[in-house]
Amino acid sequence: MARSAVQGPASRLGPRDLFAEAMSGTLQRPGRSALTMLGTVLGIGAFVAVLGLTATASGQIGAQFSLTRATTVTAGEHPSADGLPPGTDPPTDFPEDTDSRLARIDGVAAGGVWWTVPGSPAMTSTPGGPDAGQGLTLLAATPGAVAAMEPTLAAGVTFDPYVQTSRQPVALLSAAAARRLGVTRLDAQPAIFIGGIPYTVVGIYSDVRRRPGALLGVIIPASTALDRFGNPPAGGDTGAQALVATRVGAAPVVAEQLPLALRPDAPGAFTVVPPPDPRGLQDGVTSDLTGLFLALAAICLLVGAVGIANTTLVAVLERTEEIGLRRALGARTRHIAGQFLTESTALGTLGGLVGTGLGVLTVLAVAAARDWTAVLQPAATLPAPLIGSAVGLLAGLYPALRAARTDPLKALRSG
Repeated sequence: MARSAVQGPASRLGPRDLFAEAMSGTLQRPGRSALTMLGTVLGIGAFVAVLGLTATASGQIGAQFSLTRATTVTAGEHPSADGLPPGTDPPTDFPEDTDSRLARIDGVAAGGVWWTVPGSPAMTSTPGGPDAGQGLTLLAATPGAVAAMEPTLAAGVTFDPYVQTSRQPVALLSAAAARRLGVTRLDAQPAIFIGGIPYTVVGIYSDVRRRPGALLGVIIPASTALDRFGNPPAGGDTGAQALVATRVGAAPVVAEQLPLALRPDAPGAFTVVPPPDPRGLQDGVTSDLTGLFLALAAICLLVGAVGIANTTLVAVLERTEEIGLRRALGARTRHIAGQFLTESTALGTLGGLVGTGLGVLTVLAVAAARDWTAVLQPAATLPAPLIGSAVGLLAGLYPALRAARTDPLKALRSG
């Protein structure tokens, strides 16, 4: 009993007491604690938002990619296999009824032949007027090729089989070409002049789903272009090419059948380009963006860790007298270390919780603004607060060890 009275009972600091002391130390300076958590909030918020937005945008990119690139097949004349020299008859390796042959392939929505008209003929709004076609491209296209481009009409109509078979002098203008040529209305059947010859404007389009080069173009029927400007160039990017719009999932099969459907006698006359695998491009874009933004999130977490470590260390220096008093009353080194380590961990955990909430709200807000479907991976979102706890724990190690090693006598004297 005498020995017990001299030494006193062994000091204890249970988990509940340790948590209460840590929260008390944190809440005593709410402004400083909030600023300390800011780095962790930004880091965890960026981490959650980056992963969520990347997953959400990837799904949207994949859907758009599947509806455009994955439904487009192109074919050009092979320069080394039965290629026809310029000036010959027929003018191209493509048969005259290419549109109907393509339409008979199962899975084809529309398809036809187009090319860039050689010679860059002058385009004017009046006979003999100044050339307004600088920067514009004159394209020849069959009705099937125009349908495969899927133009968004601002006014008028597109080509029908009649304008092709009767070689009508008509034209489709892009919105940019219509502005340059001064065509604003179609009710008076306006005409433009290409190479001095009038063409009635039957339609104006503001956008195209395929062949974006047509957005700075003027399109005339392929048969009219053959009569007035001669055969297309042999091969190359400006030569005759087939453009085929397919239904989703049918492009690989259409690409295999296309040469034989066009020329059963010489299927090697064409070079067919099927759509690339959308998953490869999507994965590449996703990984690049994810890596970039996760690096930024890691920098924010590092800044947050430095902030927590600095604040905890300052708190240790400011509370030297308190540490000395606790040690004098029987607190052990592990109790002091545990108290400050719990404070820093609590700051990191709170920052992680707030950052996770802000990250989730950011993903939902962006998805709602763009009418997307929000995608949040539980494997990335749920552990985010634990990452904040780990940041706080690691940041508080050195200040906690320094507090634990404080000499109680010196601490009381300094107070």
